[in-house]
Amino acid sequence: MRERTAWAALARRPLRFLATPWPWRALLYTATGVVFGALAAAVLLTLAVAGLATVVVGVGAPLLLAVALSGVFVTRVERWRLRLVDRDPVPDPHRAPPRPGARAWVAARLREPATWRELGFTAVSLTALWWLDLLVLGFALGLPALLAHSPVDDPSAWPWLVVGVALLPAAPYTLTAWAGARAALTRLVLAPRDGELGRELTEVRASRARLVDAFDAERRRIERDLHDGAQQRLVAVTMRLGLARLDAAPDSPAERQLADAQEEIGLAITELRELCRGVHPRALVDHGLGAALENLADRSPVPVALDVELPGRLPPGIESAGYFLVAEALTNVARHSGAAGAEVEARVRADVLTVAVRDDGRGGAAAAEGGGLEGLADRVDAAGGRLRVSSPIGGPTLLQAELPCR
Repeated sequence: MRERTAWAALARRPLRFLATPWPWRALLYTATGVVFGALAAAVLLTLAVAGLATVVVGVGAPLLLAVALSGVFVTRVERWRLRLVDRDPVPDPHRAPPRPGARAWVAARLREPATWRELGFTAVSLTALWWLDLLVLGFALGLPALLAHSPVDDPSAWPWLVVGVALLPAAPYTLTAWAGARAALTRLVLAPRDGELGRELTEVRASRARLVDAFDAERRRIERDLHDGAQQRLVAVTMRLGLARLDAAPDSPAERQLADAQEEIGLAITELRELCRGVHPRALVDHGLGAALENLADRSPVPVALDVELPGRLPPGIESAGYFLVAEALTNVARHSGAAGAEVEARVRADVLTVAVRDDGRGGAAAAEGGGLEGLADRVDAAGGRLRVSSPIGGPTLLQAELPCR
């Protein structure tokens, strides 16, 4: 039985299906649905009637509470029965109560949305689904048996015997099709959308946020090491070369070589300073996003009109995401757009930082796999925001990010 569900076995191997255990499992699933549904309906109906009849005298409240929590126990049985036609288990969406004891368990269950979803499924199951189980059983097995029994009472009714025998081979397919549909509905309703899955999604988002924070911290460490370490050493070397030039004869070969070396080291310091700004700009750390955007606009080879209104310092992760969005966007404007100018706007409204970069270039920007725009979208998404890109052929291009500041 390589197939995971009865439906899959029926669809993939309809001719060999009768030789597998799936028809018998479907029959058992449907039959137990009738038995369990009838029994649970009788018990819950009795509890509900007794609870309503005695609620005035204060005795019925526990009975009504038991009815409200009945979905927890009914769906536990349904998850167990589901394994007959669906081999993948449905996890229990309920969390462990914070404290031991019946009172803590009841309080925890009453606060969970899964409890009320399960109660709704129980109501549908006990008022409709088990009746449909009974109807399908009657149509698939009862009707052929009744038709085949007709000649016993009336010898002239032998054609019904042929009809009953002809209907009997279809019974496994009918039962399995209904069992598969019922199982699919059960899985759809009982899957823990707000339970385990929700917790996993929350953990994934938190993990992504931690990775972004760790990446920013590593950027700051690298920038600090380059600024305070390598850059300072190169400045010291430049000063020593300058002193050595004073001791050398003017216009001598040694003096010219020292001058060339001093110039090369000066260029290296300039490149290293630009690298430090690219890794993590000092203005962003010391003065915030507004000052860092001003530096970007000043260094851009394309004229940039800056319009920034910020209330003050923002969370470090948000400032970093906004800065690198503008830095990447202005780099793309200078390299690819052919624009004559660009505009950068930054606002905070209702605890949301909105950063927009516009240019009058040729347009056509798209998020390619592994490209800069895709990386920006991932970074904005990791910060809990969203990125919009509008870049029709012929321009203009607009990049807008919304980053929640909380």
